[in-house]
Amino acid sequence: MILIRRLSGLGAALALITAITAVQMSLIAFGNITDYATNHEFVAHVFAMDTTFQSPNVMWRAITDPNLVTAAYLLIIAWETIAAIVLITATAAWIRSAATGRGTETARSLSSTGWLMWIALFGGGFIAIGGEWFQMWQSSDWNGLDAALQNVIIASIPLILTHLPRHPAERHASSAAPAEHQQ
Repeated sequence: MILIRRLSGLGAALALITAITAVQMSLIAFGNITDYATNHEFVAHVFAMDTTFQSPNVMWRAITDPNLVTAAYLLIIAWETIAAIVLITATAAWIRSAATGRGTETARSLSSTGWLMWIALFGGGFIAIGGEWFQMWQSSDWNGLDAALQNVIIASIPLILTHLPRHPAERHASSAAPAEHQQ
């Protein structure tokens, strides 16, 4: 009965969502590494603002220095890779928590960190900076706003679920656990 309870509650749902998003972020990072040239070109066009309306009032924002573009793209790949590692680690923590009944707070914290990294990248980096600062919304050729919004939603829903008030029995179980397991 305890196993069924562990496999059917919010923790099990979060474990599954964490695993799925860990795979997705891993594939996003892997795709940017293995299809480097295509995705680098995307970043270069967004930074250059070469397919926007070309308003002189905003074109001063364009970045065409190939070294800066490459540095930004490498930072994106590094951020994605770290987020994937955090989510993979969170998945392992959820599995460990399901097996032992301890460590749920660690799993929640790691999952939350991974999803916040995801939202920072796609919401902050691609929607705010790419979409608004570099006017990506004006481009019909190099516009990744729909995909960025999709990614913000994918990370936001489980992030909200992670921070929902927990069932009283779960709160009691975690408060009764030794301090080293409540991380």
